[in-house]
Amino acid sequence: MPTYNAGPYLADAIDSILNQTFTDFEFIVINDGSTDNTKEILSRYNDPRMRVINQQNKGLIDTLNEGITIATGDIIARMDSDDICFPNRLQVEYDFLTNHPDYVLVGAEADVIDKDGNFLMKLEPIGYSDEEIRSRIDKKCPFIHPSVMFRKKAVIDAGFYPKNALTFEDHLLWKKMLNYGKICNLRQILLHARFNPESVTIDEKWRGETFIQIRRKALQSGSVSDEDAKRLKELISSQNLSEYKQASYYAMVGKKYLWNNPNGKKARQHFAEAIRHYPKNMEPYLLYLFSFIPSFARVGLYKLLKK
Repeated sequence: MPTYNAGPYLADAIDSILNQTFTDFEFIVINDGSTDNTKEILSRYNDPRMRVINQQNKGLIDTLNEGITIATGDIIARMDSDDICFPNRLQVEYDFLTNHPDYVLVGAEADVIDKDGNFLMKLEPIGYSDEEIRSRIDKKCPFIHPSVMFRKKAVIDAGFYPKNALTFEDHLLWKKMLNYGKICNLRQILLHARFNPESVTIDEKWRGETFIQIRRKALQSGSVSDEDAKRLKELISSQNLSEYKQASYYAMVGKKYLWNNPNGKKARQHFAEAIRHYPKNMEPYLLYLFSFIPSFARVGLYKLLKK
C-alpha cells in the first residue's frame, strides 16, 4: 500500500487490512514522502505483520515497483490508502488464485464512496472472464486497481509497472500480463473505493485528446516512447493543479448523482462546485442544466447512449 498525504483516510484503510479474516500476510506500507500527518498515524500501529517504510517522494510507479520487489510472498494484493477492504477480501482472492494456478491476476467489484464515505454507486468492471477482458482491454482498463491480487512472478516477467505510462501504468501492466496467464474479475464486491479530491484520477475527457491518443498507442504497442513520455509528463504537470483536481472530483461525483444514484439536487451542488473551482471547462455547465431533466428520463437517455 503506497500512501501520500492520505491522512484523513489512512487509518480506515489500514484497519480494514489488519482486520481481515485471512491473517497470514505481510503488510507493506510505503510512505512516499507525505507532508501531512501520515508518518504520525503510521507510528501508532504496532502490528508485527506491518512493515512501514518512510522514504523521500519517488512517485507512485516507483513506489509500487519497490513494494513488489521487497515483498517476500509470491502472491501480492494491491491496496490504496484511501479505500476500505471488506473483511473477507484477501481470503476470497487468495483462495481463487490458490485453486486456479493458471490465473495470474484477479480483481473484484467495488462500491464507490465519496470523500465523506457516502455511497455513490456500484462499480462493475468491463469484463469478468479471461475471454471478455482480452477482447475489451484496449478500450478501457478492466480492473479496479486497489481490488486486484496477482502473482509476483508474473508481474516481474511482464516488466513491473511501466515507468513512462503515467496515470495508466496499471492498465498497461494488465495488458502485458496477458502473456503470462489468465486474468479475471470476481462477481463480488470486496472493496469500498473512495473518490476524493486529493487522489482522484482526472477524467480522461478532461485530460484531452492528446492524452487519449498516447494511451491508445501505448496499449497497442505495449510501451510508451520517450517522445510520448515527455509529452505525457508535460501534459499531466500542467493539469495537476489543485483547483483542476478539485473540479474533476466534483464533476465526477456529480455525474454519479445524475444517473448512477439519481439525485438532481446533489448533482447540481457538485457541478456548481466544479464550476467554482475550474470555470473554464464547459462540461459542468451543460451537466448542471441536464440535471433538471426528470431522473427517469436522464437515466434512460444515459443507458441508451451507453449502448
